[in-house]
Amino acid sequence: MAVEEMRLEVITPERIFYEGNVSMAELVTTEGEIGVYPGHIPMTMIIAPGVLTITQTDGSKKKAALMSGFLEILPDAMNILAEIAEWPEEIDQDRVKRARQRAEERLERKGTDVDLARAELALKRALIRERLIEK
Repeated sequence: MAVEEMRLEVITPERIFYEGNVSMAELVTTEGEIGVYPGHIPMTMIIAPGVLTITQTDGSKKKAALMSGFLEILPDAMNILAEIAEWPEEIDQDRVKRARQRAEERLERKGTDVDLARAELALKRALIRERLIEK
């Protein structure tokens, strides 16, 4: 008989962001997008900035912004240690807009005083947050 649910815990330095039984979780890793079902083979991965989609046991879905961290997958559990995790309602739309503008301005300058990798990451984070709150 197949396992139909697994335990998901998402922990940030500030709080326990999510804990509960789920039927699936989807997220972005440094290796690409991954969907994890109960019974998955054990592994660890590095999380890349992206959207975490949680399919709860009743079939409803929750989405959150997830910004880098580590993922541990076990057959009956999935543990995420994240730098940042935010629900859409926690995201300040004006702040995201300002962050996006700052990052785009830095990337346009391309001067020696600009850390391009940091500006690209800031832009990516802002775009993820924008995409999440627009839905």
